Amino acid sequence: MRRDPEFGTDINQTTFRITRIQSIRAVTMSSYREIKEECYEANLLLPEHKLIDLTFGNVSVADPARGVFAIKPSGVDYSVLQSNDMVVVDFEGRLVEGSLRPSSDTPTHRRLFQAFQGIRAVVHTHSRNAVAFAQAGREIPCLGTTHADYFYGSVPVTRLMTAQEIESAYEWETGNVIVERFKDLDPTQICAVLVQSHGPFAWGPSGRKAVENALALEVIAEMALKALQLNPNAPPIPQALLDKHFLRKHGAAAYYGQA
Repeated sequence: MRRDPEFGTDINQTTFRITRIQSIRAVTMSSYREIKEECYEANLLLPEHKLIDLTFGNVSVADPARGVFAIKPSGVDYSVLQSNDMVVVDFEGRLVEGSLRPSSDTPTHRRLFQAFQGIRAVVHTHSRNAVAFAQAGREIPCLGTTHADYFYGSVPVTRLMTAQEIESAYEWETGNVIVERFKDLDPTQICAVLVQSHGPFAWGPSGRKAVENALALEVIAEMALKALQLNPNAPPIPQALLDKHFLRKHGAAAYYGQA
């Protein structure tokens, strides 16, 4: 048996321990790297789809099994953003990895991950038509099948936040008013919300899908705005048509698309 002259231990044992530690570290880094890369790629889709202006907006991507999520750093221009800039935070709000400050909206994302089971990504944008409805304090009514393909009914708007909520823990309380609004709603069937006087949040099972839902939200907001300009009394979509379009894509017996 060969001994380590410095520590007096079996060299084979020492080598095994070092290799084991390196392996654990590699797995950990790989796991974070995966969600950081997914988060980075999803964030770059926001300017590509014209869902943001300036440095507004952010995407987060979670690893629910480990209780962490990656999120865009605060105020960093999308044109210089790198995957390694993504900041990893745990579900209790502790910084896990990253040298930059996470988005100021991080507590809102964290609250949604805690409350909505089954979501892996959250998107916040200031897309213009959705913001128009949020600023008007109006839900986006479901007027047609384009809307019904993505959202099982009107996209809700939250109540106004109180002065106390704004002054205490604004971003966390933003998450709370969203959760409150969804008390009797299924966040997997209506995967977006308008925060009154603020803007939209959307979510989904992946970064890319959450951004797709945010894009769909902006598309149907524009359609609803134009429809209501043409006919302020435009009726909602018939329930049978809403059921058909949503459930053929998202129901247990969905048949839209490829398996």
